[in-house]
Amino acid sequence: MAVRIVTDSMCDLPPETIKELGIIIVPMHLLFGTKSYRDGVDISTDEFYQKLLYEPVYPTTAQPVPQDFLAAFSRLSEAETDGIICIHVSAKLTGAVNSAEQAKKNTPLKVPIAIFDSQSLSLGLGLIVRTAALMAKAGKTFTEITGAVHQMITHTKVLIMFDTLEYLAKGGRIGKAKSLLGAIINIKPLIALKDGEFVPSGQVRSYAKAKERLLEFANSSTEVAEVYVAYSTTPEEAQGLVGRITACPPENIRVGRVGPVIAAHGGPGLLGLAVRHKSQPPD
Repeated sequence: MAVRIVTDSMCDLPPETIKELGIIIVPMHLLFGTKSYRDGVDISTDEFYQKLLYEPVYPTTAQPVPQDFLAAFSRLSEAETDGIICIHVSAKLTGAVNSAEQAKKNTPLKVPIAIFDSQSLSLGLGLIVRTAALMAKAGKTFTEITGAVHQMITHTKVLIMFDTLEYLAKGGRIGKAKSLLGAIINIKPLIALKDGEFVPSGQVRSYAKAKERLLEFANSSTEVAEVYVAYSTTPEEAQGLVGRITACPPENIRVGRVGPVIAAHGGPGLLGLAVRHKSQPPD
């Protein structure tokens, strides 16, 4: 028997990684007007970007409902499973954690379930989920994996460069970064996650300078275990960052495209980094 890892589709992990590691994805919901899609089930990432860029209707998003988690928990509890570990997007950004907690509370299950608020999103969440799934595949115990997840949550930091805050403001997820909304058009805002909420981390006057700030963020510590580089519409910019990250070995640097839910709020041109430190990084 083995521990199984459950997350939501905001982890933005590649399909091949999800399949290889047996990660269970509970999809977020995407809405274009009255039409609803399950992220990664009814609509692909490429299809979503086509709609985002060329359709006049602004997309909105919604978290999975408790019944979505109930279906996943019930299926796993009936299999040969030692335990279920759920790791989800920050509760301050969406309600996936709450839906998972409700499903756990209202359902008699045969196996232990641990539910974590990652206090992160996208490839920051994906970084934690992937490592937990690798541990599960290696036969680590429920207790060993939950202990590692607790540590990774505090050791993982995210910094994102937005080409525009228009989409984030429309989606109502801007949090404490509202002060950046009035920036002039040529300013590129940098936003970090602190305690699971968006907070301003400065602003620069060009895309090139924003990339330099991202590199400073990645290379500022010798205690970096792993880096994820995330992009929405500029893969060449993401690859350009990879070659300049020196804080960890190249095999521990990965690139991924943010999925539909993040793109709905981040828009085109988004570029970001998720960094997992070996020890607790400074604020």
